Amino acid sequence: MSKNVKRRKKRKKKRYPILEIGIFLVLILMVGILFLIQRSNKAKEEALEASRIQAEAEKKEKEKEEKTVDLSDLYSTSAILIDLDTGEVLAQRNPSQIIYPASLTKMMTVLVALENIEDTSASVTLSPDIFPPLYEEGASMAGFEPGETATYQDLLYGALLPSGGECCAALAQNIAGSEEAFVEKMNEKAADLELTHTHFTNTTGLQDVNHYSSVEDMACILEEALKNQTFREIFTTKTYSVAPTNLHPEGFTFHSSMFETMEEAGIQDPYIQGGKTGFTSDAGLCLASLGEVNGKSYVLVTAHADGSHDTDPYHILDAVSVYGQLAELTQPDTITSGDGTESEE
Repeated sequence: MSKNVKRRKKRKKKRYPILEIGIFLVLILMVGILFLIQRSNKAKEEALEASRIQAEAEKKEKEKEEKTVDLSDLYSTSAILIDLDTGEVLAQRNPSQIIYPASLTKMMTVLVALENIEDTSASVTLSPDIFPPLYEEGASMAGFEPGETATYQDLLYGALLPSGGECCAALAQNIAGSEEAFVEKMNEKAADLELTHTHFTNTTGLQDVNHYSSVEDMACILEEALKNQTFREIFTTKTYSVAPTNLHPEGFTFHSSMFETMEEAGIQDPYIQGGKTGFTSDAGLCLASLGEVNGKSYVLVTAHADGSHDTDPYHILDAVSVYGQLAELTQPDTITSGDGTESEE
């Protein structure tokens, strides 16, 4: 075989590795392109999914905003609604506006009393000297007489249910020595709770320009008080019977002023679990209530509704309206904070 033929054969043999390398590189390039295409498609899918999730979240947020409780049509000029489980303010109307709390004051009176009574079954005497000032002011009374002996428990129920002024005065006198000393404890408790719009001058809520609060402060007091199981039991009780005493040998029965008013007005509401009413001509009709809707608990405080004991119970009608709105919402956890705060006058 000639030398030229041998050279040609050698050249041909050298070309095969180059071809294979070329094919291999082309395959790698194709795989790389396919990978980049897949990666691009995946990125587009992820972007579309993120956009869908964001749109869904915005839709849900808009739905939540539309399901905020509306307080604008209430008779009460001040109101606040709080989710008791989370402490979240769900709706409010002039929450920090200064109000006269009237007998809502007695929630603080009972709370402070419970924190300073060692034995609620212990007996105490209602001193005759506490009665004349209450009679003179026309304060609401539970039915005890001067010199009557009762238990602390009787006085606690008497203070909250029928709003007995003599019960508040007797609690103050027997716990702190005087109403003035007891009121100091009430103001100390207000300071502990960091209430910025509240000052007390008496235990009953009788009108005094220096005795004031706000619905947000009253709601804070009620939230704190409901942590006490005894307070909660009293607050949600409709009637309570006092055992025979030295001046009531057959005993007598208290009725919750709120539930009694509801019954007289023919108002039935499955959501209102308990409450404390208040009224003076300056304070208007006030109500602090505990409601339960769809398994969740709420605190509602309203104040300064026009009316009196001789008119429709506008404060209770406001509570029925608010809890009714809550009930219309299928899931309580879809309620969002609705800042219906109006400018203070």
